[in-house]
Amino acid sequence: MQVLVRDNNVDQALRVLKKKLQREGVFREMKERSAYEKPSEKRAREKGEAIRRARKLARKQAQREGLLPAPKKKVMPARGAR
Repeated sequence: MQVLVRDNNVDQALRVLKKKLQREGVFREMKERSAYEKPSEKRAREKGEAIRRARKLARKQAQREGLLPAPKKKVMPARGAR
């Protein structure tokens, strides 16, 4: 993974790197590997994740078909305006 540092702005480059690592799931994997997980706990966690994925997929499908209202768009303030 590579991040470019522009104008010696290391803080911004660190932010970009952390965002990329977060997107790749590195932090989640580090947390999972930090301690032993019993096989029964692993099965329960994976089953819960599968259920959440299935519900999310069903919710998105229902929104596309018009059975559920679409989520409200978040209004982001203009960059630099405070």
